[in-house]
Amino acid sequence: METKEKTTRRLRPLLPLLPPVLLSLLFYLFRGRQALMDGWVIHVMAPAEQLLGRLSAPLPFSLAEVLVTVFLTACALCLIRGTVLAVRLHAPHELGRRLVCLLCALLWVWTGYCWLWSAGYYSASFAEKSGLETRPYTVSTLAQVTLYFACQAADLSTQMVRDSEGHFAEDLDDCFRRGVSVYEELEQKLPCLAMPSVPCKPMFFSRLQSMMGFTGVYFPFTGEANVNVDAPACLIPSTIAHELSHQRGIASEQECNFLAVLASTTSGDPVYEYSGWLMGYIHLGNALYQADPAAWQAIRDSLPDTVLADLASNNAYWASFEGAAADASQKVYDTILKGYGQEDGIRSYGTVVDLLVAYYRDTARTNGSEGLTT
Repeated sequence: METKEKTTRRLRPLLPLLPPVLLSLLFYLFRGRQALMDGWVIHVMAPAEQLLGRLSAPLPFSLAEVLVTVFLTACALCLIRGTVLAVRLHAPHELGRRLVCLLCALLWVWTGYCWLWSAGYYSASFAEKSGLETRPYTVSTLAQVTLYFACQAADLSTQMVRDSEGHFAEDLDDCFRRGVSVYEELEQKLPCLAMPSVPCKPMFFSRLQSMMGFTGVYFPFTGEANVNVDAPACLIPSTIAHELSHQRGIASEQECNFLAVLASTTSGDPVYEYSGWLMGYIHLGNALYQADPAAWQAIRDSLPDTVLADLASNNAYWASFEGAAADASQKVYDTILKGYGQEDGIRSYGTVVDLLVAYYRDTARTNGSEGLTT
């Protein structure tokens, strides 16, 4: 009897772990049933995210950054205090108790993330909702679409405000304000994207995001779309559009990249249009370079100095962060994406090219690129 009571006393501190563990197991049990995930995303997750976004929108700062900072600080202080008490009072159970509390908190965060965001990876994709299908294409078709994007970016590049070095220098605060309307035109064509936009927020720790290789973060616990404003300004408008697609419940990164281009280029806002064409050109150009370097070089040589200046600025900026920290961060994110069924991991970002070619191939064929041979 006494032994049983001792066992009960030892196990009692672990009881708080039970609810998040059970909820996590429930998620992993149901995630393979798309009909259930669709119902959850449409009727629970999406409305909850919209509500959280509207509640946090009035704050002039990123609530997500505040919560993450407070949480990490509290975890560190908890561990430090537990260690000090364990050493001074010779009471290792104090450290053990705090470790259990930390584990419980982390499990609740993970469980919340699963149900508030990860469910989107197992529901119907944007491609399924919209009926957009990708199909095989030739290198010549890829070159045509790449040239089309290059021409569109070149035409708009001269309308952009530029600094003394020729770099994109539009007012980013104004870009953030205008971001709420960037999807209005696209929503007319794709009603599945229709919902009120909540303004994106610039990140205070943007430099840290750059060190980890990220241009933005969607935080499901506050419904906030956060953007790295330390990154080159020329792609910030299209990055805003990317994060706003996450706000619409699109989990897949490649689909968000595609929608960022599509929303930006159809927005009617020249700054967003230029940024969208430039983002699309970068994705397409990277793919074309691997398939046909000569065709890529021919297109690049045709770009005006304005576009080349923005591309050079973007390349130089991200090259400055190459190293162990960025590699480790990207490996972690690659593992997370694969865990959510994105089999190509970070390389799945490259499939945005398939979506861009599928959507723009006919337009590119009609509007030029005659004489381009590959």
